[in-house]
Amino acid sequence: MNIDFIGVPLFYGCDRKGVEKGPDKLREKSAIEVIRNHMEVYDLGNIYAPDACDEDKFICHSKMKYLQEIADINTNLAHQVYLSLHAGNFPLVIGGDHALGLGSISGVSKHFDNIAVVWIDAHGDINTPETSPSGNVHGMPLSAAMGVGYSTLRNLYFEGRKVKPENVHIIGVRDLDEGEVMLAKEENINLYTMEEIKEKGLSAVLDKMIRKIKGSHVDAVHMSFDLDAMDGELVPGTGLPIPDGFTEDQVKDIFKSLLDTGLVSSMDLVELNPVLDKGDTTADLSIELIDYVVKTMKEKQ
Repeated sequence: MNIDFIGVPLFYGCDRKGVEKGPDKLREKSAIEVIRNHMEVYDLGNIYAPDACDEDKFICHSKMKYLQEIADINTNLAHQVYLSLHAGNFPLVIGGDHALGLGSISGVSKHFDNIAVVWIDAHGDINTPETSPSGNVHGMPLSAAMGVGYSTLRNLYFEGRKVKPENVHIIGVRDLDEGEVMLAKEENINLYTMEEIKEKGLSAVLDKMIRKIKGSHVDAVHMSFDLDAMDGELVPGTGLPIPDGFTEDQVKDIFKSLLDTGLVSSMDLVELNPVLDKGDTTADLSIELIDYVVKTMKEKQ
């Protein structure tokens, strides 16, 4: 299997500049060469991101910023991911903010009949325009992928739900809004909080999650990793660093457990903001994690 490296220079979902520089920063840090040490890789460049005026951010919806720009970027991303999978490759999507997760999931869902999504994140990203306290769309992609929220996002790339709520697994969560808590209960979403992980141990929680994934008889798993899932001290170069997150070793354990299933078809790595980083700490860690994922994939071939 070959790796398709797809950059998404998107900041409209978080409304904080700098994160759009993530893909090119990792290229500067030799991400392509690191991947090539293990597997063949094709750098497909960056998805086009049009310029938008800050004053017009609410022009398409009073409660969602930059809606049209985000929808257009995600639609193009979805098609690129779909084409990558259709070619038998592994799309590695590099952000950019986590609003891009909707595009990735949409492309994966068009290719496979029944998918699971593992969302590794401090946040749920299952808000809607009605529940979001900020109007930032990077807090809404997963709910939209489940068919909840505004129609432009729900029906992105193709009409209808992209993933069944019971096949959504959010791990590492420790900062949910009230509306997200309600939606998780209503839709029977699988939440694995840091509190549960500390109480039961990561290994036990991963075993539980993997059993559920295998028991759901899905065709593929999309793995979406937000750097803020990690402890805030480890990732200064992300927009919302939060204490009490995963260590590097724990993240690698999560990746390995998922890759060992043989079901992971695609991956996002998002929310690297080089402008906020300290001495490239977060960028270097991102490279290390990419290296680990690709090396582990190679070993499974």
